[in-house]
Amino acid sequence: MAKVSITIKDENGAVKSSVCGEERAVLVYEGAYCEGDTITFTTDAVNQHYVVRVDDTMDEALVYITKPEVVYGIPFDEKKVSYNPKSFAGEKHYLTMRTAEAYETAVYRNLAKNVMDQHGDPGCYPHVYANVETRGEAVFAARNAIDGVVSNESHGEWPYESWGINRQDDAEMTLEFGRPVDFDRIVLVTRADFPHDNWWVKATFTFSDGTTEVVDMEKSVKPHEFRIEKKGITWMKLSNLIKADDPSPFPALTQIEVYGK
Repeated sequence: MAKVSITIKDENGAVKSSVCGEERAVLVYEGAYCEGDTITFTTDAVNQHYVVRVDDTMDEALVYITKPEVVYGIPFDEKKVSYNPKSFAGEKHYLTMRTAEAYETAVYRNLAKNVMDQHGDPGCYPHVYANVETRGEAVFAARNAIDGVVSNESHGEWPYESWGINRQDDAEMTLEFGRPVDFDRIVLVTRADFPHDNWWVKATFTFSDGTTEVVDMEKSVKPHEFRIEKKGITWMKLSNLIKADDPSPFPALTQIEVYGK
């Protein structure tokens, strides 16, 4: 039986609020967050699935945790514009952590979604990173591509955050699952703020088993769906992104979805 806890700390590491429990922890924090505050989720049973609610305005995250401690930095100022403006605001906050049920992990679902993904090595999967993010701005961070928000007809602050490639021809993004997964469908929601945006006509998926798949795309607001079946994949990469012959230099990715078990 896993022991889990949720702790809010200030920038100096002092505990502002904490709760622990067996299999489940529920924390109601009455107070405003301050810059430098963090939320720490801990467990004594790693390499397992957990369901975590980091903020009451955000979806629960069904995640695979590989470290005893996952530290989530509360975003402020420029870093917050890629989140719902109501997120982390106010003076009352509802946070939860529990072990995932078997039916939740076994169901066919989007294995790429993680609303609480962050930069670095958080030990919380799925996790995504890229070799470029436009101007280092939060609204163009790779994590935006797995946050579950699929609004793609504009660009900039929430709900139009995306992965931006800063016009870089060799841009690539890697999605890590943290454990082997099986899937049969990949969906790309490309940003479609036309005529501001360009679009990709071709891309390459590379998988942890050494295989690759080249896919074709077109100018579209609708999701691009690819029936690609793979088993035992721990990571995949999106690269070799070929832009259309269009005056705009700004293609971007709103969301990547990977469906399987």
